[in-house]
Amino acid sequence: MRHLLRPAPLYLLLTYAALSAIPFFPMLLGKRLERPWQVLGIEAVAWVAVWALFKRPAWFHWLLIPAFLALPTELYLFSFYGQSISTHHLGIIAETSPKEALEFLGNTVWLMLAVMAAVIAWWVTSFQAARRTRELDWDDGSRPLSLGLLAIGASLWAYGHEFGVAPRAATTAAVKASASAAKAASGAAYTGWKWAPLPHWAALPLEFGAFAQSWPFGITARGVDFYKEHKHLAELGQRNSHFRFGARQGAPDTEPEIVVMVIGESSRFDRWSLNGYARETNPLLGKETNLVTLPDVITSVSATRLSVPVIVSRKPATQSLKDGFAEKSFLTAYKEAGFKTWWLSNQISFGEFDTPVSVFAREADVIQFLNLGGFTNNSNFDEILFDPLRRAIADPAPKKLIVLHSLGSHWNYSQRYPKQFDRWQPSLFGIDKPVYTNPALKAQLNNSYDSSILYTDWFLASVIGQLKGSQQRSAMLYVSDHGQTLYDNSCKQAFHGHNTQYEFHVPALVWYSDQYQGRYPAKVEQLRRHGKARLATENMFHTLLDLADIRYPDERLEWSFVNPGFKEHKRYVDSYGWSDYDNSTFKGDCREVIDKGTPLKRDK
Repeated sequence: MRHLLRPAPLYLLLTYAALSAIPFFPMLLGKRLERPWQVLGIEAVAWVAVWALFKRPAWFHWLLIPAFLALPTELYLFSFYGQSISTHHLGIIAETSPKEALEFLGNTVWLMLAVMAAVIAWWVTSFQAARRTRELDWDDGSRPLSLGLLAIGASLWAYGHEFGVAPRAATTAAVKASASAAKAASGAAYTGWKWAPLPHWAALPLEFGAFAQSWPFGITARGVDFYKEHKHLAELGQRNSHFRFGARQGAPDTEPEIVVMVIGESSRFDRWSLNGYARETNPLLGKETNLVTLPDVITSVSATRLSVPVIVSRKPATQSLKDGFAEKSFLTAYKEAGFKTWWLSNQISFGEFDTPVSVFAREADVIQFLNLGGFTNNSNFDEILFDPLRRAIADPAPKKLIVLHSLGSHWNYSQRYPKQFDRWQPSLFGIDKPVYTNPALKAQLNNSYDSSILYTDWFLASVIGQLKGSQQRSAMLYVSDHGQTLYDNSCKQAFHGHNTQYEFHVPALVWYSDQYQGRYPAKVEQLRRHGKARLATENMFHTLLDLADIRYPDERLEWSFVNPGFKEHKRYVDSYGWSDYDNSTFKGDCREVIDKGTPLKRDK
C-alpha cells in the first residue's frame, strides 16, 4: 500500500475521491441528500467498471472531461439554487449565446472564468499524474473476475429492462400484468420476444435517477436525458414545421411598434384589488389610466401545459387535453407580418409539464429561459425578465413582439417574491417546504398568495414603465394560465386541478400607450366596449393579432374583443367532461363547476 502514498497515485486517488464527493456537496450547506447510500454504491460500481474495462487511469481519464467542465456549473447551481444540473439547465446552456451568458453572469463572469481555468488545470495535472504512474494499473487475476461479475449484472439489468421485473409477491396474472406495464413504461421490447419477467430478487437496485445524481459518470445520464427531450421537442415541432398563416399587417407603416404578451401563472381573479378584492393587491396598476381590466375571462383547463397552448394558438379548448397541435402560434403570425419576436421565460424549458409550451416558444427569433432554480425556494423572481425585456425594447427592429412567461403565483407562493413584498402576516415566508395540503396553514397560505399578487402588480407596472419610457407605440396584454383554490370558506381543497370556479376564472387586462391610441383609436374604443364581455383564453390569440392589425386569410375577427365584429362564444371548461361554463352551477364553498346539462365527452 505504500506505493499508493507516492505523490502521483495519491494525487490521482484524491482527485477521483473529490469528484465522487460532488453529489454530497449540498450536505455541507445543511441540505438533505436523497438516496445517499444508493448514490455511493452506484459510484463505487461505476469506478470498478471503468477501471476494469480500461485497466489504467491514463486510458479512461479522457472520459472525465465532461464532468470536469461541468463542475463549475454544478457547484454554482448547488450554491445559489440548491440543485444540480438538470435537463432544463442543459437546454439553457445549449441555447444561450456567449453574449447572453455574459449578460446573465454580470460581474460573476470573472469568478466563473477563474474557476473554469482552475478546473482545466486540475484535469491537466491529474492526467499527467495518470500518465506517469503505473501503480494504479489493474493487471492481476481479480480483473477478469470483476469483468465477469459486471457482465452478469449488465445482463440482468438488460433483461429486466426488456421484459420487466416481477413484483415481490404476486400471482401469475399479476406478474404478467406487471411485466406488460413495465414494458410499456420503459419503452422496451426491442427483441419482440415474449419471455417471463425478471424475478424480483434478481433485480439490481439501479435507478436512472440515482445514477444521474452520481458523479462523475452520472453526468452522461443527464446528457442522454437532454438528448431525448431535445429530440422529442424537435419531433413535436416537425409536425407543423410547414404551417403558414399567410399573415401581414393591414396598413403597415415605418413607426416603431411593440406588443407585449405577459402569460401569468396560477393567478386568481378575485385576489386582485382591480377586480374588487378588499386587500390592496394592485396599488400600482390601479393608477394606470390607459388600462382596461377584463373581468370575465375563463381558462378551459387548470394546468399550465394544457392551458398555455390554447392561449398562444388557435387550439380549441375542447382539444386542450390532446398532445400537440397542427398549427403554430401567434409568434409565427407576427414573424410573417414583419415583427421580430422574443420569448422570455422565467419557467422551465424541458419536461413533461413544460415541453408542450416550449414547442411554441421555439418559434421565436430570440428565446431565453432564465429560471435556473426551477420551482424551488431559490428560483429567480420574475424581475429577472427586466433586463432581457429592456434589451428587446432597445433592439433596432422597428416592429417587435415580446412574450414574457412569468412564474407569477406558482407554488410555493412565498417563494415568488422578495421579503419587502411579504405584506400580510402570518405567512409562509422563510418556511422550508410547507405542505399545501395541510389546512392548518390556511391563513399563512392565503397571506403569502396575496403577497405574490402584490409582487405581480409591481412586475406588470414595471413592464408598463419600460414601455412608457420607450416613447413608442406599444400595447400589453396580460392573462393568467389558471387560478388556484385556497381553502375557501369550508372548502377542504387547495392548489389546482379541482374543477373549481376559482381555478377557471382568471385575471386579464390590456394596457396601451398614448401613441397606440393615436394610431388605433377604433381598437381602443372596441376594447373598452367589449372589456366586460364573456371571454375565454381562446380569445387571446385572435385579439393579440388584431391589436397589431395583423390580417390573415381565415381569421376569426368575431373572436377578437378589439374588433367591431366581436361576438361572445360558448365557453367550455374541463369539469367532468367539457362543461358549458355559462350553463353551470357552482357547488358548495369550493364552487365546483357542474354543468346543468350533459357535458361533452373528453377526446384525449
